[in-house]
Amino acid sequence: QVQLVESGGGLVAAGGSLRLSCAASGSIVSVNDVGWYRQAPGKQRELVARVTTGGSTNYADSVKGRFTISRDNAKNTVCLQMNSLKPEDTAVYYCNAVITYYSGGYRAIDYWGQGTQVTVSS
Repeated sequence: QVQLVESGGGLVAAGGSLRLSCAASGSIVSVNDVGWYRQAPGKQRELVARVTTGGSTNYADSVKGRFTISRDNAKNTVCLQMNSLKPEDTAVYYCNAVITYYSGGYRAIDYWGQGTQVTVSS
């Protein structure tokens, strides 16, 4: 069984920093593309940042220059370093990953974590 667990959310003042982690565990063959998404109250879920298997990254315009996504393939972990946080960054942040595992054959499934709350006070 595969699990995807986020951690690192919390309450921070505007201008502060937080580091989110997304750890995959279980009978994993590989963790492929990974994305961090967020959903604020009353808004649609949006892509914040994504990192491919090869390490290429892309970011939402609203976070470019402030957020950095990185991955540690040996630990099956992806982190999102968030600096210069703004009140509008307040949301539940979700990790999304395409994970290949073996169960009578190789299978690739799109997983979502449970989400972690990030609150930025003004």
